[in-house]
Amino acid sequence: MTFLETEQNVRNPIARPEYPRPDWQRDDWLNLNGSWDFMFDTEDQGLTEAWYLADGPVFTRKIQVPFSWVSPLSGIGEDVKGIAWYGTTVRWKPRQKEGRVFLRFGAVDYYCQLWVNQIEIGAHKGGYGAFEFDITDAWKPDGDNRIILRVQDEDEAYQTRGKQGYGELRGIWQTVWLESRPHNYIAAARFSTRIDGTVEVDGTVQARLAGHAKLRFDFGNGAVNHVLRLELTDGSNTFRTSFQVDAPKLWSPDSPYLYEGELTLEHDLPDIGEDRISTYFGIREIGAAKFNGREYRWITLNGEPVFLNGTLDQSFIPDGFFTFPSEDYIRDEIWRLKRLGLNFVRIHIKPEEPLKLYWADKLGVLVMEDMPCFWGEPDERARVAYEREAREIIERDFNHPSIISWVVFNETWGLFTKQETGERKYLPETQEWVRSVYQWAKTEDPTRLVEDNSPCNYDHVETDLNTWHFYLNGYETVRNHVQDVVDKTFPGSSFNYIGGNVQSDAPLMNSECGAVWGIEGSAGDSDLAWHYRYMINEFRRHDKLCGFIFTEFHDVINEFNGYYRMDRQEKDFGYESFCPGMSLRDLHSPDFIVIDAPPSRTVRLGEAVEVPLLASSYSRRYHGESLHLKWELIFHNFEEKVIAGAGEEVVEWNGYGVRQLTRLQLAMPEADAVAVLAVTLQTKDGNAITRNFVTFDVQSGEAQGVYAIEGKWMSIRPASYSAAQWDYEWKALSGHKVNGGGAGLFEYKIVLPESVNPSAVTDLEVVFEAGAKAVLGKDKELVHAKPQDISYMHGAKMDPGMNINSYFMTDEHKSPSSIEVSIDGELIRTCYLEDDPADSRGVLSWHYQSNDRKLEEAGSYGYLHRVRIPSRLVARILDKGSFSLRFSVPAGSVEGEAGGLALYGRNSGRYPTDIVIIWK
Repeated sequence: MTFLETEQNVRNPIARPEYPRPDWQRDDWLNLNGSWDFMFDTEDQGLTEAWYLADGPVFTRKIQVPFSWVSPLSGIGEDVKGIAWYGTTVRWKPRQKEGRVFLRFGAVDYYCQLWVNQIEIGAHKGGYGAFEFDITDAWKPDGDNRIILRVQDEDEAYQTRGKQGYGELRGIWQTVWLESRPHNYIAAARFSTRIDGTVEVDGTVQARLAGHAKLRFDFGNGAVNHVLRLELTDGSNTFRTSFQVDAPKLWSPDSPYLYEGELTLEHDLPDIGEDRISTYFGIREIGAAKFNGREYRWITLNGEPVFLNGTLDQSFIPDGFFTFPSEDYIRDEIWRLKRLGLNFVRIHIKPEEPLKLYWADKLGVLVMEDMPCFWGEPDERARVAYEREAREIIERDFNHPSIISWVVFNETWGLFTKQETGERKYLPETQEWVRSVYQWAKTEDPTRLVEDNSPCNYDHVETDLNTWHFYLNGYETVRNHVQDVVDKTFPGSSFNYIGGNVQSDAPLMNSECGAVWGIEGSAGDSDLAWHYRYMINEFRRHDKLCGFIFTEFHDVINEFNGYYRMDRQEKDFGYESFCPGMSLRDLHSPDFIVIDAPPSRTVRLGEAVEVPLLASSYSRRYHGESLHLKWELIFHNFEEKVIAGAGEEVVEWNGYGVRQLTRLQLAMPEADAVAVLAVTLQTKDGNAITRNFVTFDVQSGEAQGVYAIEGKWMSIRPASYSAAQWDYEWKALSGHKVNGGGAGLFEYKIVLPESVNPSAVTDLEVVFEAGAKAVLGKDKELVHAKPQDISYMHGAKMDPGMNINSYFMTDEHKSPSSIEVSIDGELIRTCYLEDDPADSRGVLSWHYQSNDRKLEEAGSYGYLHRVRIPSRLVARILDKGSFSLRFSVPAGSVEGEAGGLALYGRNSGRYPTDIVIIWK
């Protein structure tokens, strides 16, 4: 249970029983989540028929609050736009006899009206802001109380809807609770901190009884004991005070220290009662500054540069939509971010619920919080609705130290006006309104960075952050694009700005990136590990760049580009196979080794290759130390990994930013191979700080290949089969890969070279790379016709397997198969294929993609198998000089398996080999 939650505050086992605002909590409260009466009002009869009266109709349905009535967890699960009514009966007596009773709502979408015991209390508009009603005069502390709420959500063009295409927020979608306060109570308090320990507090006390009072600040187990004396008048009383924290402990993602404690309002008059609030603050400063003579600024945290390794968080889950089912789930969301080594998250097109922000505060993640957008045009009605909700959001979330930035608009959504010609334009007057909103936010909250519009159209007006979006695929494309943006970024440049406005020296960072929309029709569900690594490498290559926001944290309805699946299953990026111990955390290290080279390139056998390395540092942790840079050049020769080269040197790790480090001189292997250059930066004690890698396709050009193995060999392309019979069968990757879906076989007629001396041969082996074959919807249609494009920007439900670019990335779900290997009709081995994987290990399936805008089974690969032909068959084969080789998957061979077979050739998969026959 969170903070002051106790069993008496919860009526029965319910969803989300915890207090929803750990940042502002009183201890006399009652959680109203759970089963409420419910009814749709499609004919808008409720007001006319007075459904809010006790003798009105009995609501015929039940809903589970606090879930949107569209979501499965609500128990309704119907996307009905319009009006619905909620009702519940509550008996609750506050502990304090004389005081006020408030009914509080975390969020209700969109317009709601409240009645308590047939008395109309008030109304509220907005889908995301928190609000409350003083229901004291209507409340019966010794009896039953009937609460009725009418909610109307018409999806009007002016509504701040955000990105609800994934799952509609309709009605109550955050916790509802009752709360008791004395007649004089603390209405608000904003904590502004400086890293010297100065804490300034601005706030409001609401009073019904005038008189003397004291406001006590007790925090940090005695670190703060401050008292402010107040002279209260009837009504709203503002206050301002400050205090000093000695030897302050600064809040950061590495050390998220919170000064937890209480605000207490005490009165000189007897019997008023005191108002006590449990809350906290974190001492930190966010800003931007120039360093070491640079003409541009970096983002700073507590006065030092910070590189923002971030992701876009849609906060969507399949069953609750934007309402999480439990506090554990919320906490684990922040933990999952931390696990990846990320220090930053952008909450996208919506404010996050306070409990998730609490866990960001508690566990240490920096947050960029978006304002929700409207989807219509920026007319007066939309502007008023937007500004009202933006005020509520900043007021609610001001005290969270994790929040370092507000984004007031995104991608110019809602800011276009349709002209008489039919053209949509971002008008100058709208640009000035956006500027005014930016300036208002800066006045309202000068402690944070504010962005006017997170742009995909290069249309900033005035902003603290010079960010941009890109969704591109292909190494050269990404490299050239990032370089172009960096080159065009300088004070006075008109790039990325609109309406005659120009750049200041605001920090440059990326605020959305990835390949999900860099592919025609979207990338579907495909490997992201390959693109991600070289994209991060390019970001860290530029001294001017301060961070990135990757799309996205986890898969959503129409974007399958997440670190995690929609159900939070993990994806396997495969990095450890290139560099032992490597994970995504290595790419997010503040101290980083840039390998200034493509993720893969074709080289000749034995070729001399130079690889530049750069140092990128945005932490002073190791400054002044001598660190160890280790590297290995490794390849696989069918039997084991071979080290083709290695080295180590001591590097002095000094200063922030990016600088040249060294140039490695490599000699490529003398055989066909995927060679891997793995680089590790270590402390003198051998602890790894960061790891990185690039690959090389060492290409002999020989039809039979050149391999570093004992014996002689011949190669057979997988596509050169003599017979094939499958439920579904097709070739891919320029014929270097063949696929058989379901049950079936590939058969090859092998004729040994005449040079083979039968009397000298003792062993025959077959070496091949094979994976299972999970047949997707688009694979079935590809046999007959190209499937339709299914890229839906606003979240229409779809089967990702129907996307032409999909090849599901390796994750916890496996699609295994078992294949039988037969020689001349005799079964010699059954091979288990664990999965049909696709991730960064499919080097050749990435290296030989023919079109950066379309993906063909990208990143797919198999498992290397060596099958020794039994000696009883060898003599017969040598005598004939030939044999048949069959790979087959019998129908229903293993229950629950996907079946199928993918055979990989020289320029596909993980290993640079066709089917190889080896004799010794």
